[in-house]
Amino acid sequence: MVNLSIIGATGYVGLELVRILCVHPNIRLQKLVSQSYVGKKFSDIYPSLRSRCDIECTELNINELAKSSEIVITALPPEASKDIIPALLQLGVKVIDHSALFRYKDPKVFEKVYKSEHNLPALQAKSVYGIPELYREQIKDATLIADPGCYPTCSVLGLAPAINSELIDLSSIIINAVSGVSGAGRKEELAYGFCEIESNYKAYGIANHRHTSEIEQELSLLAGTDINVSFTPHLAPFKRGMLATIHTNLTDAAIASGVSTEKVLEIYKEYYKDKQFVRIMPLGTTPEVKYVAGSNFIDIGVIVDLRVKRLIIVSAIDNLLKGSAGQAVQALNIMMGIDEGTGISVPGMQL
Repeated sequence: MVNLSIIGATGYVGLELVRILCVHPNIRLQKLVSQSYVGKKFSDIYPSLRSRCDIECTELNINELAKSSEIVITALPPEASKDIIPALLQLGVKVIDHSALFRYKDPKVFEKVYKSEHNLPALQAKSVYGIPELYREQIKDATLIADPGCYPTCSVLGLAPAINSELIDLSSIIINAVSGVSGAGRKEELAYGFCEIESNYKAYGIANHRHTSEIEQELSLLAGTDINVSFTPHLAPFKRGMLATIHTNLTDAAIASGVSTEKVLEIYKEYYKDKQFVRIMPLGTTPEVKYVAGSNFIDIGVIVDLRVKRLIIVSAIDNLLKGSAGQAVQALNIMMGIDEGTGISVPGMQL
């Protein structure tokens, strides 16, 4: 058994972590830190967890966390993480962080995107980007995992096989993605109120969303050359889920080789053949949000449109699970040396 605590336990990501880990066979939950709910039982805040997690929420105490826990998962903004994570690591605690603080290979990119000083280059150098399908071997021995953003997870995994097989023009990538409202977190803001969201659908962060730089970093590492993408996120009136539709131009070489949807599907199946949480859609079908909601799966479908010489990729995840908490547990399992599907292998919710 591994003793584990969560900082920022009462947000939506924290809730999903607790829901999974309170019944995880290899985890013993110790501290649930929530400054807003100190002294309250977690099950009083989220009654669905009565008799499953009645742990009382506590205030932050680094020394107590280090004494009780071998691993701490943080679900905090970058500014809060700057002091907390170095202190935990110095005390010998492994950390899985959900902020953007350690996601970037170059701290200067973080500073430019988040308009905040980094000042932790040594820790940045030792952090591992937490997509297990791409970084499984590095995750095994990591002491600091940077859990990826939800949009980057959905986009990067959708594009990785096409880039690896040199099927597409790297200067042509256009990503249109839509997220459920839970992607904004658990907060009181007018823009996310029921009357503002219900029956609405809108684009936001056009040409300047923070996750663009994260997507570009990971795609560039896959390609071995700098890649820029056009990324447009959208907000839709459902609670959870994310779907990306990615348009790319096929290379002349791919067209000359007789590329087809069937051939690209085989490339994708081969690339992800040993990845238990990647499901490649059958010919003629594409992912839907409702079939991944509540699961740690990513569903990916592809269509070759020779009329316009394009490869269209559609990928779908649950933004709170494969896009955040579920992926963190997947990485956690790898760190513990157990099957990475432990506690998160359930299918999605049909209804």
